[in-house]
Amino acid sequence: MAMQPVAAGRPATIHDIAALCGVAASTVSRALTNPDRVNVRTRQRIQAAAVELNYTPNSQAKALSSGRTGAVGVMVPDITNPFYFDLIRGTQLQLKAAGYTQLLVDTEESDEVEASTLEQLRKSADGVIVAASRLNDDTLAAAAARMPMVTINRDVSGVPAVIIDTPAATSQALDHLISLGHSRVAYIAGPATSQSSTRRWATLSDAAEERGVEVRRLGPFAPKTQSGAAAADAAVHSGVTACIAFNDLIAIGMLQRLRERGLRVPQDMSIVGCDDIFGADFCNPPLSTMASPIEQAGRVAVSMLLAQLNPLAGGITRSRSVMPTHLTVRGSTGPAPAAR
Repeated sequence: MAMQPVAAGRPATIHDIAALCGVAASTVSRALTNPDRVNVRTRQRIQAAAVELNYTPNSQAKALSSGRTGAVGVMVPDITNPFYFDLIRGTQLQLKAAGYTQLLVDTEESDEVEASTLEQLRKSADGVIVAASRLNDDTLAAAAARMPMVTINRDVSGVPAVIIDTPAATSQALDHLISLGHSRVAYIAGPATSQSSTRRWATLSDAAEERGVEVRRLGPFAPKTQSGAAAADAAVHSGVTACIAFNDLIAIGMLQRLRERGLRVPQDMSIVGCDDIFGADFCNPPLSTMASPIEQAGRVAVSMLLAQLNPLAGGITRSRSVMPTHLTVRGSTGPAPAAR
C-alpha cells in the first residue's frame, strides 16, 4: 500500500483513508465503528490504512482532550489458555484501528481479582471487555452500570454481550457420538462459576433425554491440561464410553492420562474437546472439538463497546450478538467399543 501524503501538522481524516483505499468516506466510518457491516477484505484494507496514516478518530481525539484515557481494558480469566490468544488478537487489532490502547488483564480465574480490577479500570480505562466473567450476575450488572462494558460468554440482563454458541455445537457432538454407537456419555464440566459450562450441561442433558441416551456430569474441573488426569480417571470409573470436555486443555490432558493407563483413544474411549485451540489437530490422536470464531468474537465485542463510547459515530448499538459454532471431527472419536 503506497503511502499518501497528509499535510504537515494536520491529523489524518477518514477522507484521507477513503482516498488511499479508493472507497467512500461512509464506508471507512462503518469499517472503524461497526466493522461487521463491511466485508472482510475491505475492512482489513481500511484498518491497515488507518494504522499507516496514524489516524485517530475525531471522537477519540475529543475524548482525550475532555479527560478520557484513550484506553480500553480487556479482562481474561487465564492469559496462558490458548483460547484467549485469538480473542486478544481480535480486540487488539480492532481497538488499534479505532485509536484506542488495549489494557490486558489476567484475572487468574478469581472473582476477587476480577472485582478489584474492574474498580481500578474505572479510573484508567474508558470501557472494558470482560471475557468469561467469574462474578455473580448482580456484581457484574452493578459494574456495567458504572462504566461502559461488553461481556464475552457471559449473559447477564442489561449487560451487552457476545455469546459464542457452544451449546449448539455440544448437541452436534452428542449426535456425532450417538451415530458412532455411544449411549453412555460424560460431560466433563468446567469451573462451577462458568456460565458457559452451565449452559452446555443444560443443553446436553435436554438433548440426551430427547434422544434416549445416558449423559452424566463429572466435575467441576479447572480449565487446564493438568485437570485432564483426574477427569480421565473419573470418566473411566463412571463406565462411559465417550466424553465431551469443557475445553480442549482438559481434553488434551485426558488423552495423555488415558495413554498412561493403557487405554486407547478412540478404540476404548472417545473424547471431544471445545474451542479448537492451536495444537488441537497436533494431538495423538488429533482432537475432535467444537470450533468457535474466537477472533471475530473479540472484534464484535470491541464494535459493541465503541458504539457505547462514541454514540455519535453512527454505529448500531446492540445488546447481544451470538457467534455460531460447529463440530470439527478428527481422530479422537470413533465407534463405541460394543459397536465393534
